[in-house]
Amino acid sequence: MSAIPSPHRDQRGQNFRDLASAAGGPVISIAVAFIGLLVIIFFMGRILPIDPVLLIVGDQADASTYQQVAREMGYDKPLIQQFFIYVGDALQGDFGRARLTGNLVWSDILQVFPATVELATTAIVIGALLGIPLGVAAAVNRGKALDHILRIVMLMGHSAPIFWLGLMGLIVFYAALHWVGGSGQISLYNMDIVPRVTGFITVDSLLAGETEIFWDAISHLILPASILGYSSTAFIGRMTRSFMLDQLTQEYVTAARVKGLSRRQVIWNHAFRNIRVQLLTVLALAYGGLLEGTVLIESVFAWPGLGQYFTNALLIGDMNAVMAATLVIGSIFLGLNLMSDILYKILDPRTR
Repeated sequence: MSAIPSPHRDQRGQNFRDLASAAGGPVISIAVAFIGLLVIIFFMGRILPIDPVLLIVGDQADASTYQQVAREMGYDKPLIQQFFIYVGDALQGDFGRARLTGNLVWSDILQVFPATVELATTAIVIGALLGIPLGVAAAVNRGKALDHILRIVMLMGHSAPIFWLGLMGLIVFYAALHWVGGSGQISLYNMDIVPRVTGFITVDSLLAGETEIFWDAISHLILPASILGYSSTAFIGRMTRSFMLDQLTQEYVTAARVKGLSRRQVIWNHAFRNIRVQLLTVLALAYGGLLEGTVLIESVFAWPGLGQYFTNALLIGDMNAVMAATLVIGSIFLGLNLMSDILYKILDPRTR
């Protein structure tokens, strides 16, 4: 006797097929964008007025030595062949050795990237916790004094140079008030005490039971993270305000008020509920921007992350490290976009 197919099972299967079909477009777009990113990074590395062979052999090397090193590095091959060799190596995680440290570039990136993630993650948490409520408050009080004040605060955070905010923060909160730690990820006397497990100094210090080092790390983290968080607060707040203004003019909001629902219920249970999916995309873009934009703040605070590694590599013309760091940041940005698109379609079936 044949089993009768369950309508619920058929519906779940159809939903899964619809979701897979809807996710296919973003995946293809991201794949194409990734290939484009590889092309741009490779050819930018080749057209820059930096000779990687000369950086290795030095100015005093003879022509035969120069040509031998060029052959070993594959620079004697046609450019298109060099590109495919680079792509093949990159997909295997082989970016060569860094002149900056003498280590494999991928090994260096794994060493410094957790510090950048720790800083950017703390900043996006600050930005979301402040930006979303401020954006909602500004929208609800549209045209009033509170709205104008919040818009000015958000505009300042969006337009103020982040390196200037970093310098001012160090002068005021570290040098003058002594409220926070100075530059670096941790004080010099606490370095190399905590075993490296996750790469996140706050997490590793707690795992090791070193609460004093944990609070030292927090005191160094809070200022650069707050400055980055202020910048993301401005972006998230402005977008939240825009989304909420659009929702507050919809007919369902008027209907909810007519039914006698409280102002709080209308705002948070109805209007805000309908912008949560859009905010996912905003938060993903903001987080990607933080990972990309930590270059300046890491330089100001001597933060041992990917941004400072990238800056130091660029200063000495270490193209292996520069190209790898650029590819990592670009890939993360693409990945966050893909994740937000997929989550958008999962949470809002109307977009499938």
